[in-house]
Amino acid sequence: MDDCLFCKIIKKEIPSKILYEDDDILVFMDAFPNVEGHTLVVPKKHYTDIFEVDDETLCKMFKIARIESKDIMTKLDKASTTFLFNYGEDQAIKHLHLHILPNYIKREKIKKTNDEIYEILKG
Repeated sequence: MDDCLFCKIIKKEIPSKILYEDDDILVFMDAFPNVEGHTLVVPKKHYTDIFEVDDETLCKMFKIARIESKDIMTKLDKASTTFLFNYGEDQAIKHLHLHILPNYIKREKIKKTNDEIYEILKG
């Protein structure tokens, strides 16, 4: 999709803070985080939503999210994670993406910038 923000990020037309990448999946920090460490797991192939994606890709997204989430919680000293898919009107960007939200329920105030968090997570 030529006008899809995430497709542009995948093609490296728009810079992002990438934490993981393989042939099928890209994991990067949300540019407008709800909590510190807010990260997105995105398939490189454009799927509009969770009802369009094949089971293999969906399973791979969760497998990678589980690994990344554990790493994020360890490096940021967080005790919990919420995994979130939005659908329909709540899905702002119509490219399937899974949110990793450390300590989301606690809604801790963001104290560090995304750049600072990225350096911690990449280190």
